[in-house]
This record gives sequence, structure tokens and C-alpha cells, in this order.
Amino acid sequence: MKARIIIIISCSMVLALSIGYLAKTFAKDKPSVVVVLRDLNSQYWEIVKAGAEKGFRDFGINGKVLATANGWGEEQSELLKEVLHDSPDVLIVSPTYAPLTLPIMEEFVENNIPVLLLDTDHPWGEKTAYIGTDNFDLGRKAGFLLASELQPGDKVAIIGGDVNSPVSGERIAGAHESFDAVHIEVATQRVNLMNRSPLVKEAVENILLLHPDVKAIMATNDVLALQAIEVIKENGFTIPVTGADGTIEMVELIEEEVLPGTVAQNPYDMGYLSVEMADRVINGEVVENIDSGVDIIIKGNAKARLDFLKDLLK
Repeated sequence: MKARIIIIISCSMVLALSIGYLAKTFAKDKPSVVVVLRDLNSQYWEIVKAGAEKGFRDFGINGKVLATANGWGEEQSELLKEVLHDSPDVLIVSPTYAPLTLPIMEEFVENNIPVLLLDTDHPWGEKTAYIGTDNFDLGRKAGFLLASELQPGDKVAIIGGDVNSPVSGERIAGAHESFDAVHIEVATQRVNLMNRSPLVKEAVENILLLHPDVKAIMATNDVLALQAIEVIKENGFTIPVTGADGTIEMVELIEEEVLPGTVAQNPYDMGYLSVEMADRVINGEVVENIDSGVDIIIKGNAKARLDFLKDLLK
């Protein structure tokens, strides 16, 4: 009896070791892709991550999603150095601050590791492709959406992040084009605002104080938009605000008819498509930039969007 138990235990150990060895061998045979995001402190980036992870499963890729703690350029540069040491087959990155990240991205290319840019484009000649939003188009659509709630001659305000970035800057430029086309005046513009900063509250309060005739506010992302909505409510105003990301809170406000609508990137598609492009690159295909699209969210389609996001992030 004792001998049989020993034999069973021994066989179990051999089987476990064999399975472990095969699993490791199989994992090594899979192509490796690393996605480096700016951070994972907002719902937007969580949705991007979910799309990328679905791509890993669908395309049989040994992948992982990494992000900095605070979204700083120095942090991302150090993180990229660690990723380079692991030599993935493809790097997908959303560059935080190009002057700091480009030198290390160049090292990936020198080591024959293709680099795909995600969410944030840059006129860098060595990138394999860009997957993300046409930010000028997003700004144009946001401008026209707000204008549909206004009359020619009405005034609006714009709040945004770094105006020199290819994200905020292009969105603001697109909005200006739309407002000019329909004779809506931009009364004031407050930029270089950091997300969740007391400066956002101060900026919106100043807009309401100095420009009480402003009829709407366009924000370059949902974090800024939601802060603006809170300040507007606190000060007893009721004016439409557009964001850019289609996060749950923004879509809920549309479903509840607090807001008439907003424009939204497709972060889930962005993450998924970037992994699909990585798979094609690994298989020797030539890829081109992909516009992941911009949706207009209104009462009629808000619930479907909301159900999808809540199911995705539950």
C-alpha cells in the first residue's frame, strides 16, 4: 500500500513538472508584445488595456500591459528601458513626453524591435505605425456638436491640456475650425491644465465669472469635462459640456439627460487594433496608420454604449 502511494505521488510530481515544462515551452513559442501606457489611473486607460488584453487572447500573443504610476515622462523612460532589456517582439507605446521617450524608442528600433504608437502620434520617422484617434477630427466633431445646441453669435469656452501636445493642440484647432464655420465665438481658452488639478476648478470658475454669457464649454478630455460640469453645477449654471473619451460617467450624464451629448474616442478598439497590428508586423506584413474613429454619443445611443462599458469593466 505504502509503495503504491509513493508511486502515485511520484507520477503526480512527474506529470506536474511535465505540464509546467510544456506550458513554459508553449509560452516561449508565442510572440511577445508589450504595451506601455501613460498610466492606469483613469477609466480611459483601463478600457485601452481591456482591448489590448482581448487582442492578446485572440491572436495567441504572450503580451502584457504596463504603465507608469503617475504618467510622468521620466517614469515612462525608465519603464521603457526595463522593457528593452526583455527584448519583446513588438513594442506598443503611448509616449508621454517625446523628448524623454524618443531616445529609448530609438534603441528599440536599433535592436530590430518594431515600435507602434498608440493613442498619441508623433512625427517620428522610425515608428512602424500609429493606431489612434484623428484628434483634429475629434475637435471638429466636438465643435459642431456643441454648435448644434447654440445660435450663431453665441460664445463658448475651451479648456484643455498641453496645447503643444499632438492631442490637446489638434483637438482645440479642430474645434476652432468648427466654431468659425458656424459663427460661434470662442470667448476664452484655458489650456495647459492638468487633470484633477485645483487649477481646473479655478479656471472654470473664472470663465463663469468673467464670461457669464458663455453658452457651452468644450473640454479636450473627459476628466477635464467632468470637473467642469461639477463647477458649473456648484455655481448654479446649466450649460452643455463635451469631453472626448466616452467614459461611463459622461455617458451616464447623457442617458440621464443632464447633457445633450458628447464625442468619444474608441479606446477599446484602439487597444485591440494595436495588438492586431503587432500580430501582422510579427507575421511580416506591412502596416499603415489606423484611425480608430470618433463617435457622437447622444440620448439615442447612450444606453448601448453604457451597457458595453459596464460589462467590460465589471
